[in-house]
Amino acid sequence: MLYKLAKSVLFQMQPETAHNVIMKNLDWITLMGLHNLVTHMPDEDPVDVMGIRFPNTVGLAAGMDKDGTRVSAFGALGFGHVEIGTITPVAQPGNPKPRLFRVIPAEGIVNRMGFNNEGTEQVMRNLKSAEAFHLRGGVLGINIGKNKVTPNENAVSDYRACLQRSYEKADYIAINISSPNTPNLRELQADAPLRELLGALRDERRKIMDERGLPYKPIAVKLAPDLANDAILHAVDIIVESEMDGVIATNTTINHESIKGMPNWSETGGLSGRPLFERSTECLRLISEHLQGKLPIIASGGIMSGSDAVIKMQAGASLVQLYSGFIYQGPALIAECVEAIAKYRAGQSE
Repeated sequence: MLYKLAKSVLFQMQPETAHNVIMKNLDWITLMGLHNLVTHMPDEDPVDVMGIRFPNTVGLAAGMDKDGTRVSAFGALGFGHVEIGTITPVAQPGNPKPRLFRVIPAEGIVNRMGFNNEGTEQVMRNLKSAEAFHLRGGVLGINIGKNKVTPNENAVSDYRACLQRSYEKADYIAINISSPNTPNLRELQADAPLRELLGALRDERRKIMDERGLPYKPIAVKLAPDLANDAILHAVDIIVESEMDGVIATNTTINHESIKGMPNWSETGGLSGRPLFERSTECLRLISEHLQGKLPIIASGGIMSGSDAVIKMQAGASLVQLYSGFIYQGPALIAECVEAIAKYRAGQSE
């Protein structure tokens, strides 16, 4: 009831304004323990994925904490991992406002944020906020991309720069080549540019380890749900060949047919939330069946309940991530998903 009341107030604001209000107040809310009025910290349900021990299977998807300023606060809500970003080498404002829209009848969100972020150097400074999260065993993912002004033929240099600067702070790196809101970015999922990019990042990781004496950090690649099934499988094969460590399925969709006629359905941008669930799960299942356990998959897309999270696990996920469901259902969704998956996993091991 309390979150419903809070949501009724927040939903009177423009979506980006409401987001900023939450971000500005989240630290003191969690420090004062006020979040315990609407949720509880779930019991640990540890799982090893990509060589990392995650305290539970539920994480925060990239896009919520773009600049890494509230990592420990999100951890206090129960997330086992928090993926910040997408970050780019140089700070950029993103697309003009308004750029974030609710599709309330469908529990969906359309965004065309455009990788707005403070740039790698400032974000790395911001990550002092992650220290308490790490001390509790939380896992930090850093999602990297390219600047809008960087042409695709120079994209490798942007991703390499982000990897160099974020490597030490990250527990894992996520490669974003699938946002629909940076012009031509999704073209990097095609065979030749993908092979070039991932090969360069594999080599850069090895160089960082050799020259700086840092440990191996896994890299996961986030794919779009709008690729044809064959193209998804081609991309997955290249991800395996390039010695990457995981797949994130999926990013938002540019297909708005499922919300046609609803408020904001015709706004340009990626659609997330409940309308994405079916296609993202179809992609997850397709990738899982193709991989046959070669790489783990992080499932993102339309999880609005504990039962949705279990469906993702049944389809082949090792971890799940929340974004739109967190906005519509509130912090209680985190514990609900952790506990539903823990119950499912316990049943699997019996």
